[in-house]
Amino acid sequence: MSNVFNFTFVPWFRSVAPYIHKLRGSTVVVGVAGEAIAANKLPLIAQDLALIQSMGVQIVLVHGFRPQVNEQLLAKGHTPQYSHGMRITDSVALDCAQEAAGQLRYEIEAAFSQGLPNTPMAGATVRVISGNFVTARPVGLMDGVDFQHSGLVRKIDTEGIQRTLDMGALVLLSPFGFSPTGEAFNLTMEDVATSVAVALQADKLMFLTEVPGIRLDAHDPSSEIDTELPLAAAKTLMAALPAPTQPTDTAFYLQHCIRACEGGVDRSHILPFSVDGALLLEIYTHDGIGTMVVDEKLESVREATMDDVSGIVALIEPFEKDGTLVKRDRTEIERDAGYYTIIEHDGVIFGCAALYPYPEARTGEMAALTVSPDTQSQGDGERLLKRIETRARAQGLQSIFVLTTRTMHWFIKRGFVQVNPDWLPEARKRKYNWDRKSQVLVKKLP
Repeated sequence: MSNVFNFTFVPWFRSVAPYIHKLRGSTVVVGVAGEAIAANKLPLIAQDLALIQSMGVQIVLVHGFRPQVNEQLLAKGHTPQYSHGMRITDSVALDCAQEAAGQLRYEIEAAFSQGLPNTPMAGATVRVISGNFVTARPVGLMDGVDFQHSGLVRKIDTEGIQRTLDMGALVLLSPFGFSPTGEAFNLTMEDVATSVAVALQADKLMFLTEVPGIRLDAHDPSSEIDTELPLAAAKTLMAALPAPTQPTDTAFYLQHCIRACEGGVDRSHILPFSVDGALLLEIYTHDGIGTMVVDEKLESVREATMDDVSGIVALIEPFEKDGTLVKRDRTEIERDAGYYTIIEHDGVIFGCAALYPYPEARTGEMAALTVSPDTQSQGDGERLLKRIETRARAQGLQSIFVLTTRTMHWFIKRGFVQVNPDWLPEARKRKYNWDRKSQVLVKKLP
């Protein structure tokens, strides 16, 4: 095995492992747009879902069938009809929907029954179980429009779905529901997936869609994707957008993500099926590939505790090896854990810095300032510096100083000035390594 592979694989696996650990035993509801299946993405989606399930995640898969139903309608010379962003399901459309649902369920079950040959999940067995888990009610009349056989979710058989998940099976749901009298209703994938996620209090609701996510500027199709959208900001954006009429409208999936988060789902996601491995990238990487709507900011700056020592060690170790930081043993970090400030994102530490006070000299040393390479250039260094300055002022210190050999210009740009090592407090001067020749920089606190 090549050294290049070792060099790339080990850091990658270490970065992914915390997410694997965190998500083990969690429940994820995945809504797959019918367009993804029409685009022949089903084999790769099945492979990724099997891989995710093998790592201890319980999965409910809800498929859409919008283009498949439209194709059958057009083949019968019948024009698809929509209103308020929903299909008007007459008797012909209901027949087409039932046929499309049956065909897609067959294709999905077949995709999970092949043993996934020539894939990382070769030989894996994924048991897929469907059932009448959804009770529906008619949409009825809306603004004078009769939606006929179109319906909305009335109730989810939470107990039945959970028992099936606990058996180790993947639950497959079609966008169909039945009334207590046995009448069939055509539902939307988005309504079913959201209702199931809320009923199960799922950890994640993920829409695999034809859109890449929510853009930072919703009116500029060239702007970047907003990877993390707080619920309050999502609701503000939703209020400013026109009512959605088709899946490519910004508000179409966003409305369901908001509803899910308001209903108790931790996180809801919009991601593109056009990107291979989008589910894996969204779940197991820091920034993901699409937009995540969350009830609160996952990233926080806080003081460290003893429980954070392992994360701090893992973060600073590579920088100690390349000489950027002075090596500290674990015992020292455990002893000084209370001096550290960390940046934590979804349970993973991506930045840290320590403040060692010298009250007799009214100053303190900021040490071990570290930001993960995965999140550099995103302002985390400045956030840590501001928190350290706040902590220093709270302790009555008038300045902070750093010792560095490589990042002097970063500190100078942020108000530090270089001084002679003789400036250091006596207690720190005795520990100064004259062989290392670190530059001493000081910043006065206002």
